[in-house]
Amino acid sequence: MDDALKPLNNQLLNKIKSIPPLSGIYQYYDKDNKLLYVGKAKNLKNRVKSYFLFTPHLAPSHKLSPRINNMIIQVVSMDYIVVKSENDALILENTLIKQLKPKYNILLRDDKTYPYIYIDYHDEFPRFEITRRVISGNVEYFGPFSSGARDILDSIYEALPLVQKKSCVKGGKACLFYQIKRCLAPCEGKIDKDEYHKIVLEAKNLIKNKTLLVSYLQDKMQTLSQELRFEEATIMRDRIKSIKSSQIKTPLDLANSENIDIFVINFNELKGVVVKLFVRDGKVSDSDYTMFNYSNEFDLDEAYKRAIFSHYSKNILVYPSSILVSDEFEDMSELSSFISNKIGKQVNITKPKIGTKSKLVEIAYTNSLEHLKQQSTPISTLKEIQELFELDSTPYVIEAFDNSQMMGQATVGAMVVWENRWIKSNYRHYNLNSKDEYAQMKEMLINRTKSFEKSPPPDLWVIDGGKALLDLAIDILKSSGANVDVIAISKEKIDSKAHRAKGSAKDNIYYKDRVLKLSTNDKRLQFIQRLRDESHRFVIEYHRKRKRKEDKSISLLQIHGIGEAKVRKLLNYFGTFETIKNSSLSELEVVINSKDAQRIVEFFKN
Repeated sequence: MDDALKPLNNQLLNKIKSIPPLSGIYQYYDKDNKLLYVGKAKNLKNRVKSYFLFTPHLAPSHKLSPRINNMIIQVVSMDYIVVKSENDALILENTLIKQLKPKYNILLRDDKTYPYIYIDYHDEFPRFEITRRVISGNVEYFGPFSSGARDILDSIYEALPLVQKKSCVKGGKACLFYQIKRCLAPCEGKIDKDEYHKIVLEAKNLIKNKTLLVSYLQDKMQTLSQELRFEEATIMRDRIKSIKSSQIKTPLDLANSENIDIFVINFNELKGVVVKLFVRDGKVSDSDYTMFNYSNEFDLDEAYKRAIFSHYSKNILVYPSSILVSDEFEDMSELSSFISNKIGKQVNITKPKIGTKSKLVEIAYTNSLEHLKQQSTPISTLKEIQELFELDSTPYVIEAFDNSQMMGQATVGAMVVWENRWIKSNYRHYNLNSKDEYAQMKEMLINRTKSFEKSPPPDLWVIDGGKALLDLAIDILKSSGANVDVIAISKEKIDSKAHRAKGSAKDNIYYKDRVLKLSTNDKRLQFIQRLRDESHRFVIEYHRKRKRKEDKSISLLQIHGIGEAKVRKLLNYFGTFETIKNSSLSELEVVINSKDAQRIVEFFKN
C-alpha cells in the first residue's frame, strides 16, 4: 500500500474527534514522540480535520502539498492547547516554535532589535541620542538602523555645533567643546533657542539623508589625509563603510510622507533570505537581511509568517502605515490583525501589482538575489556529518559545550556557536555550582534549554565527553521537547592524560547507541575537533580569569575582620581587586570603617 494511503491509528482519530471548535495551537508528533509541527488556528477542529481523510479510514488529505503530506504520514499522535483568541494563538505558536524547533516549522534566527536615533523636544536645547526602547516625552524617532546608528550620531556631532554632552547645559559654563568650536555654548546664553533649532533641523536632514552625510564624511576624510592625519582618516573611512552598508540607492520616492516596511523572501537550493526595506517619510531609509537554511521542508507561507511576526513582536518604535510583500501568503489577514491590534491602528499587508510600491518590492527582490549569490558556499562537510551520524537535519547551526574546574575552585562552563563561522556574540559562559563533571554538564545544559525561547535551539549539540554525557544531553533535550541532535567527542587518553596533538589525536565520537573512531585525516573528525577545541579554549580562558579573581578574593578574606560581605562591598565600589590593593587609606574609609581600612593597607604593604 502507498505510504500516503496507509491508515493512521485509531488513537489519533479519537483525539481529532475530541478537538473543540475554539482558537488555539495544535502539535503533531512522530513514533518517537518527536515534535514535527506546531500550528495555530482560529477554529482548531476545522483546521486539524482539513489535514485528513476520514473514509474509508484515517489518512492524509488529497489536498495537501507534498511537504505537508510527507509530514502527516509520520504523525502518530497530536496535542492541542486552547487559548482566548487567534492573536493569543499566534503568540503561543511563535513561542513554541522558538523553544522546541519542530522539524516542519521554519525557524528564523532573527532576534535583532533595531536601534533608533531620537530627540526629546522637552529639553530647552535638545540632543540626539540612541535608543532601542520607547522614551517618554515629546520625542521624535529616526530609524530603524540596521547598522551605522552610532557612526551617524558621532558624525552629526562632529559636523554640527550641537550640545555635545548631557551635562554641558547644566554646567552653566562654556567648556572645551566651545573652545574647539564643537559647541556654541547655550549654557552661557551665546546662542538662543531659535538659532539652535536651525542647527537641529540641519542635523535631522543629515540623519535622514545618508548620501549627504557620506558626502560630508568623504570631504572630511580627504582633508585629514592631506594633513597626514591618517589614523583619523581611517576612522572616517570605516564610518563611511558602516553607514553605506545598509544603504540602497534608488531614485524612487513616494509622493507623500508615508512610512512603509517591505518584506521579500527568496531562496535557492542551499539558502533562503529575508530582505527588509524601510521607507520613512516617503524615502528608502534603510535595509537589512537575514539568511536562513533551506531544506525540503521549506514553506513560503511559513517563512513569511515567521519573518513578519518575529519583526513586529519585538520593540518597534516607528510602525509603518502599510507592509508590502512580494508574495501573497496564507496568514496575511491574521498578521495584519495582530499588528493592528498591537498599535491601535489599521496596518494592511499587501502585494502591490503596479506603481511605485511595486517597484520598491522589485528593488528588495533584486537585493535578495545578490545576497543569495554571495552566500552560496559549499556545505559538503556538514552534509557528510549528517549522513555519517544519521542526524535528523543538516547541522548548519552547532553549539559545543565544555566545563572546567580546579579542585572545586572556579567551576565554570562555556558554549561556543558555529553558523558558517564562529558567532562570538552568541558565545556564553556559565558559573556552575555542581561539584563533579557530570553534574556540571547537567547544570549547564539545563540552563541552556531554559533560554531556548530567547535564543532558539541549534541543529546540533557537540558535547566534550563520552557516552554518559551523551545520554545526559539526550535526556535533557527530551525533557525540553526541543528537536536537537547530539554527538559527544571524548579525547584519546595516553598514560591517563588527554591527548590533544593536532593531526594525531584518535578521538572517539559517540552518537545514538554507537561509537566511531575516524581516521585522523578525516575532515569530519577535524571539524568536530575544531568545535570541541574552541569550546575548550573559551572555557579555560574564563576559568583562569575566574580563578585569578577568586584567588584575590581569598587573599582579602585572610585579613582579620574582612568577611565576604565586606569584600562584595569593596568590589561594588572599586570594581577590581587591583584597585582595592592600590587604594589609599582615605579612599578605603569611604566604604568601610577606619580599622578595617588600616588592616587592608597594612596587609598589602607587607
